[in-house]
Amino acid sequence: VQLQASGGGLVRAGGSLRLSCAASGIIFSRYDMNWYRQAPGEKRNLVATITNTATTVYADPVKGRFTISRDNAKNTVYLQMNSLKPEDSAVYYCNAVYHDGSFSSFWGQGTLVTVSS
Repeated sequence: VQLQASGGGLVRAGGSLRLSCAASGIIFSRYDMNWYRQAPGEKRNLVATITNTATTVYADPVKGRFTISRDNAKNTVYLQMNSLKPEDSAVYYCNAVYHDGSFSSFWGQGTLVTVSS
């Protein structure tokens, strides 16, 4: 199983980035997909979820600014981040979760987002 995250970088406050996470080795359409982020010295926090039925959930700090989406044909989940703030700076991780009787969870390697003020 591999989750390859990409799209991070340096952006000014108010700017936008789109993160991608390409999955292989899993039946992608069956998995709920999550984006987490972890800033230095802080715990890893859930940012957004898209379920296998395309229901989306967002953490309060990103509501109205971030959009999670998925393309099952490409085995890829996206995180469109608009109106970025310095406090959005973190390493962003994608996570795949399967929980239908059994439970499986896989993590990507993370992609760094830095928002300058």
